[in-house]
Amino acid sequence: MSEIAAKTQIDEVLFHERETQGPGSNRPWLKLLLVIVVFAGILVFGIAARKRDANALRTVTAQTAVPTVSVVQPKQAAPTQEIVLPGNMQPFISSPVYARTDGYLKKWYFDIGAHVKAGQLLATIQAPEVDEQLAQARSTLATAEANLKLAEITRSRYETMFQKHAVSQQDRDNAEGTYSATKAIVDADQANVRHYEALVSFENVYAPFDGVVTARNTDVGDLINAGSTSAPKNDLFHVSQTGTLRVFVNVPEEYSRGIKPGQTVADVVLAEYPARKFAGKVVRTSDAINGTTRTLLTEIDLPNPGNTLLAGSYAEVHLHVPAENPTFLIPVNTLIFRSEHLQVGVVRNGKVVLTDLTPGRDFGAEIEVIAGLRADDQIIVNPSDSLISGQEVNVVHTSLPGDSQ
Repeated sequence: MSEIAAKTQIDEVLFHERETQGPGSNRPWLKLLLVIVVFAGILVFGIAARKRDANALRTVTAQTAVPTVSVVQPKQAAPTQEIVLPGNMQPFISSPVYARTDGYLKKWYFDIGAHVKAGQLLATIQAPEVDEQLAQARSTLATAEANLKLAEITRSRYETMFQKHAVSQQDRDNAEGTYSATKAIVDADQANVRHYEALVSFENVYAPFDGVVTARNTDVGDLINAGSTSAPKNDLFHVSQTGTLRVFVNVPEEYSRGIKPGQTVADVVLAEYPARKFAGKVVRTSDAINGTTRTLLTEIDLPNPGNTLLAGSYAEVHLHVPAENPTFLIPVNTLIFRSEHLQVGVVRNGKVVLTDLTPGRDFGAEIEVIAGLRADDQIIVNPSDSLISGQEVNVVHTSLPGDSQ
C-alpha cells in the first residue's frame, strides 16, 4: 500500500466520522488516534517492504558472486597405445666378401644389384705365385713319396733277412726308423699341398648365400691383398639378403614393459609409400635398457618377398603397445600452468579442487593423463587465473570433441 492510498483512507475515515456524528459532535481525541494508527501502519508496511527488497538484493548478489563453469568428463584412452618411433632398416644377413689369396683380379661376373645364389662364382683372381708354390709343393711330395717307397722296400728286405739271421737287430731297426721318418715327411708334404690347393681354390670368389650384390669395390687388374701384409684390406663385394629385413627401433623405457617378442604388432611406414603400411612383428629385444639413451633396442622382422623395400631406408614404426595402466584424454584448454605443477580444476560437491596431473603423450587438441584423474571427475574448461581450491561454482556440462551427442 502506497502513502497516497493511506492518505486517501484517512480522509475517508474522517469523512465517515463527520457524517455519523453530525455537525454537533466534537471528538478530537478519536481523530488523533485514527491518524496515529494509520501512520503506524504506513511505517510498518514501509519497513517490511524495504526488508523484502534487501533480502532479494542479497540473494541476487550471492547468486551473481558464484561463477558458472563448463565441465567435461575425461575420456578413457584406448587399451592399446600406438607409439611412433624412427626405425633403421637393415638386411637380414649382410656380409662383406674378402679375398683369401694374394694376386690380381682377373675377372668379375656380377655387378651391384645382381641377384646371386649361394656358391655362385663372383670373381676370379690370378695368383701365379700361389700356383707356383702349389707346383713346388706337389714336386716335393712326389720326392717324399718316392723316398717312402724305397724305405718301405728296404724295411721289408731287412725284415726278411733278419728272420734268416742275415742282418743284425741294429740294421733292422735302422730300416724301420728310416721308413717311419720318410712317412712323416710324406704326411707333412701332403698337408703342405692341401694348403696351397686351398689357396688356389681361393682364386675363385663365391657368393656365401642367396642375396643381392650391394657393392663391388674392385675391378679387373686390381692388386688383391689377402692380409699377408700390413696394407689395409678392402672387401671385393658386399652381399645382402633382403627377402626379410630387420628393423631396429629404440623404444623409450616407459613403454619397454609392453614390448613382447612374438606378440607386439608393428606397422612400418616409409616416405616413398605414404599410402601403405607394411606389417611386421617384434621378434627379439636386447632385454636391457641402454644406460645412455634409456631405451630398449627392439628388432622387428619385416617380410620383403618382392624386394620392394630397400635396406638402409628410414622408416616410421607404429608399435601397438598394451597400456599397463588406464589413462585418460582431456582437452588442452582444461590445463592450468602454474609454478607448482601441471594442474586441472575438478568440481567435487560443488567446489573446486585443484588436482596435479602426470601427463603422457600430447596429441595437439588433447593430452594424455597417466595419473591424477578419475573416470567420474568433472574438469573445468577454460579455467580462470583466479581459480582456487574450495571455491564454489555452478556447473554447466559440455562434451569432448568426438563424443556422441
